[in-house]
Order: sequence, then C-alpha cells, then structure tokens
Amino acid sequence: MKALILVGGFGTRLRPLTLTLPKPLVEFANKPMIMHQIEALASVGVKDVVLAVNYRPEIMENRLKEVAETCGINIHFSLESEPLGTAGPLKLAEDILGKDDEPFFVLNSDVTCEFPFQKLVDFHRAHGDEGTICVTKVEEPSKYGVIVHKPSHPSRIDRFVEKPVEFVGNRINAGIYILNTSVLSRIEKNRPTSIEQETFPAIVREGQLHSFDLEGFWMDVGQPKDFLTGTCLYLSSLAKKQPKLLVSPSESYVYGGNVMVDPSAKIGKNCRIGPNVVIGKDCVIGDGVRLQRCTLLPSSKVKDHAWVKSTIVGWNSTVGKWARLENVTVLGDDVTIGDEIYVNGGSVLPHKSIKANVDVPAIIM
Repeated sequence: MKALILVGGFGTRLRPLTLTLPKPLVEFANKPMIMHQIEALASVGVKDVVLAVNYRPEIMENRLKEVAETCGINIHFSLESEPLGTAGPLKLAEDILGKDDEPFFVLNSDVTCEFPFQKLVDFHRAHGDEGTICVTKVEEPSKYGVIVHKPSHPSRIDRFVEKPVEFVGNRINAGIYILNTSVLSRIEKNRPTSIEQETFPAIVREGQLHSFDLEGFWMDVGQPKDFLTGTCLYLSSLAKKQPKLLVSPSESYVYGGNVMVDPSAKIGKNCRIGPNVVIGKDCVIGDGVRLQRCTLLPSSKVKDHAWVKSTIVGWNSTVGKWARLENVTVLGDDVTIGDEIYVNGGSVLPHKSIKANVDVPAIIM
C-alpha cells in the first residue's frame, strides 16, 4: 500500500519552533511528529510514503533516512515549486500513488490520534466506493465544516456544511483519508486544488464518499495551545494501552501521572513532575523544580525551583532559578530565561535572552 502525507509549508502557527525545524520534525512526545504517522502506516503494510513538501525538504530527507530503514519503507519527497493546495500534491505524486490498483492513504502532517489504519482499510474495502474520510465528533460544530450523512445510509456522506448556524451534525473532517486511485483522474495537473472544497464535493455528488468514525482521541497539534492539549490526550491514551512507555508514578521525582522521560535526562531532588509532562533527550532538571502540562525539547535545562506549566521549552534553552513560565509560553531554540523571571504566555524567538518579566502574552523578538 501507499500513503501521502501533506507536509505543507512554513508551519507559521507553530512558531517559534518552526523557525528552527520544519513542523513535521518537531518532537511530539519525544518523537518527530511525522514519525508517529510513518510508523503507524508501516505497521499495516504501507511500503511507499510520499511527503508533499514545499519548505526545507533537504532537512527532512536527511533526518528521515534512518526512519525509512528502520520501518522498511520507501520515503519519497514530492517538491512543489508552488503551493498546490490539498489535492494538487496527489496529482503531482500520481506515478507513485497510482502505480497499482491498491487504495492509498492521505494524511495531514499535524494530526495525531490512535491511527486505526487497519480498521480504516477494512471499512473502505467493505463499502467498495471511491473514498473514505475519517471523522471525529466535536462539542461546538459551529466552528467547523460539518459532515452530514444520507438518512438512508449511516456512513455515506450527503453534503458538507461550513460553520453551521443551526445544528446539522457534530462530525468534522479529521484530516485522514483512504482513496481509490480513480480519485487521481478527478484532479487537474499543476493547478492549486482543494480536496475539501473541490474533489470531495464532486465525489459526494456521485454517492461515492463515506465517513469512518475515529475512536479515542484526535487533535490537530499545529499550534502551541493544541500541541499541549494533544500531548495530554496522547499520554492519557498511552497510559491505557502501553503504560510501560511512561514513567512509573512510584518513582520519587514524579508527582501526578502521565509523565514521559527520555532515559538520558537528568532530574534533581525533590521535584514535582506531572501530570502530562514530556522531558526530552539530554534535558537537565535542577532540584525542587515543578513541571506540569509541559514539553521540554531535547537539551533544554530547567534550574532549581523553577515552575513550568503549559509551556513548550525549545531545544538548548535554559529556564533560570525560581523562574515561572505558564499560560502557553513557547521558547524557541537556544533561549535563556533569567533567574526569578515571570513569563505569562510569551512566545520567544530563538537565541534571545529574557531579563525582565513578560506579564502579558506577547511575541518577544
């Protein structure tokens, strides 16, 4: 089988982290975002993965060589000379996606869930039509484009309603699809095309598009607030299914639960860590540190008695003694927060040193 991952462009929503690395390579739960998807695809027999990119493909190519070898797959890079939307990249990669009659997966690169790819394949083959969209239920459908089904068929899609004023349903597009190769003939070559606004409505008019309900959690982690929420959901799911991958709450420095610590990290005495904390490779945590609902990216440091909550600490960054970070603060690469400094929702660009309090959410240039 085959798959295409829509990697896209500059990852502006996740800045300042994406000023250092393309979004798919930013570590999510101690693993590049895209690696979660590639490993899940490989586990159901996918042998060819196309990455549709238009930003810094050489970095991803170098980083993912080892991943390809480990997973036993071929990773192809499809470079767009100009943005082609969400359907154009499928046509650009037609030689690979259409090389046989097997259906192929399409994924948005910043989506995380439990990736039920085998169930999705089985469902798609069972209904026998042209395409299947994964959907997830939301509490406030008025913020999204909602999928409405035909009354006579619980999975066949009848229409799409963008930000409905009245309730018509609560299922939205989850950014994961499986499509027959015939879909490729519906897309014009070298023309920016939206799969959501053009291709899917055309398939719906012929009664050939179905939905598949995702079980468990789902989150688009393409911006800091949702990155942190997605981490909480991911760790909670992992705690239920593979608890051995999380630190045991009985260890002396763990407080709360759902804590993931890379074995190379060093943690001081009397720390209170958790819930929902990820500590990356070669991180150093001082004594008496409090960490809650945060991610520490590789080689970052948190000095004695600092408080870090609802924060992403970037690579090689340092949080000073008695400092306090909270309210979706994001530190880019190589940022230094001084001792006893308070940062409330700050977004700090790489290589900056913060020596004064940041009392309101702001971008620190």
